Amino acid sequence: MPLTRTVRTASSEVEQQVAEYFSLLSEPMRLHLLDLLRDGEKCVQELVAATHTSQANVSKHLKLLWQAGILTRRSAGTSAYYRVEDEEIYRLWQFACCRIAARVERQARQLRVFREKQQGVIALQK
Repeated sequence: MPLTRTVRTASSEVEQQVAEYFSLLSEPMRLHLLDLLRDGEKCVQELVAATHTSQANVSKHLKLLWQAGILTRRSAGTSAYYRVEDEEIYRLWQFACCRIAARVERQARQLRVFREKQQGVIALQK
């Protein structure tokens, strides 16, 4: 679904599901895992090594993303491999990054204007 399309609903069930989806993405470790999986499928051990955290922690986050349908999982021997099933997640990610960058740029401009005004006041006082 394109990001420009607006979906309106009165269903509290849908609103709850959307809240849960965003809640999944509010955890930095899950975002880090998604970023690592951007280039393709990886086994749990690769993700553990890349994140410098425990297998239990990585597996917990992967399981939540898998249950939400964002990831797919396959087993090969004793290893589990994950890949991103819903590539649209990266469009949502890019949208959020662009919005944050725009806000930071706006705040930086406001800070520069404030500093320039303060410097002008200080110069006038001398």
